[in-house]
Amino acid sequence: MKTYTVGGAVRDGLLGLPVKDRDHVVVGATPEQLLALGFRPVGKDFPVFLHPHTQEEYALARTERKTAPGYKGFAFHAAPDVTLEDDLARRDLTINAIAQDEDGTLVDPYHGRADIAARVFRHVSEAFIEDPVRILRVARFAARFADFTVAPETNALMQRMVEQGEVDALVPERVWQELSRGLMEQKPSRMFEVLRVCGALQRILPELDALWGVPQPEQWHPEIDTGIHVMLVVDWAAAQGFALPVRFAALLHDLGKGTTPPEMWPRHHGHEARSERLAEQVCTRLKVPGECRDLALMTAREHGNVGRAFEMRPDTLVKFFSRCDAFRKPQRFIDMLRAAECDHRGRTGLEQQPFPQAAYLEGALQAAQQIDAGAIAQAQSQPQRIPEAIQAARTEQVAAFVVQHGAQAMSKERR
Repeated sequence: MKTYTVGGAVRDGLLGLPVKDRDHVVVGATPEQLLALGFRPVGKDFPVFLHPHTQEEYALARTERKTAPGYKGFAFHAAPDVTLEDDLARRDLTINAIAQDEDGTLVDPYHGRADIAARVFRHVSEAFIEDPVRILRVARFAARFADFTVAPETNALMQRMVEQGEVDALVPERVWQELSRGLMEQKPSRMFEVLRVCGALQRILPELDALWGVPQPEQWHPEIDTGIHVMLVVDWAAAQGFALPVRFAALLHDLGKGTTPPEMWPRHHGHEARSERLAEQVCTRLKVPGECRDLALMTAREHGNVGRAFEMRPDTLVKFFSRCDAFRKPQRFIDMLRAAECDHRGRTGLEQQPFPQAAYLEGALQAAQQIDAGAIAQAQSQPQRIPEAIQAARTEQVAAFVVQHGAQAMSKERR
């Protein structure tokens, strides 16, 4: 029996990156031997065990065989006669198919170190084509390792997988898992670039794929292309370290522009309402968690209004806050302002352009929050007039804020 460290821990160590999790493969052993040593079984589909002290994962060396479409259609074989090279051969990329034994010696039968040096994602074998999740993983790795490129032969395999319908067998939960992880990497746009090139984006997120080639007014969008704009937006969100809901909202905020009739280009009148409908369609299909879904829908619907903040009257601002449920959920409203700022700054050459609307709206909301709704309700003799009285008090507070900050004299920002 011999144990090796494998996968991401070895790869990241060679890249000089912090190693977070260590996975191990055990060659020449049986489940009974590991159980006798105190390992705890956790694997459902194949023998995986937790070390009794470190709680790190140890998997018996195994091979796999495709038995049905999709990423679950595999039969696994784990036995003492499965070699380390056999186990490494089933892995997705050469950079993930390097093992390290207990004395630090590297075992690299598929030349992963050379591909790390060349900054290339390359498949280990033709077996890559059997698992559609690998397309998502390569795309996610591209977002994490932004200076790597996909080998032409690997991209060709990915294209073939799309053409053969393998991507269509992916379950929504797994798609969301990989997309959400990719959005949290340093350069999310690389993930969508890889998916577009191989054709998978059109199958997974056709609403997003439709944005490339759709023009916008150059005056407000020097990058012109809507797809490029959205990629700039998500990358700016990542650069600020924003949380997943903000990044996801940034990704979906302009989907409606993909449905604008070409005769209306480059303008996109009413795209916010269309964006909200399409964002809801995406969230339903991918079973997106509620926190991400709610912020994405609000951002799609309201990001244009955020840009027009200085044009709103005090009573309109209060109605805007109420529509966004900002009095009950102020943090979500602030997150929406962050996503709108990402939209504003995700434009070629305009990344440093001021966006005072966010601070202005946050300040106006704080002013409206200063009124005591409970006291107003108690003082009102006609219960049916309580909402009207609260609305009036909030409007008065916001009006004072507007005068104080001279908002009406500030230059208006168009979206």
